[in-house]
Amino acid sequence: MQIETTWWITAVEAPIVAALFYMIHGLRRDLQDRIERSDQRESDVVTRTRDELAEFKLEVARAYVPLSLIRDVDRRLSQHLLRIEEKLEEVKRGGFGSPRGRGVVGEDVS
Repeated sequence: MQIETTWWITAVEAPIVAALFYMIHGLRRDLQDRIERSDQRESDVVTRTRDELAEFKLEVARAYVPLSLIRDVDRRLSQHLLRIEEKLEEVKRGGFGSPRGRGVVGEDVS
């Protein structure tokens, strides 16, 4: 009794190939589910870490920076801004010449 090639393909190889494709599809679906769960866990961890960092920064700002230092920085910053404002007023009045005549970078000359 001789087994024909087509019978061999239909009876044995076709179901094996179909089973392999089904297994590969299942593995791919399982891998995709694992990736999605991992992404969700990482997203949750990043969110939690970001929140904890924000709380820590707030605690550091409250506990470790003396109020006198904050006031000093605020005073110096205000003084510097006032000096800048005075210089801008002088430029507006023409004390240093017009900005166009001096060729200010980034300004249209036309």
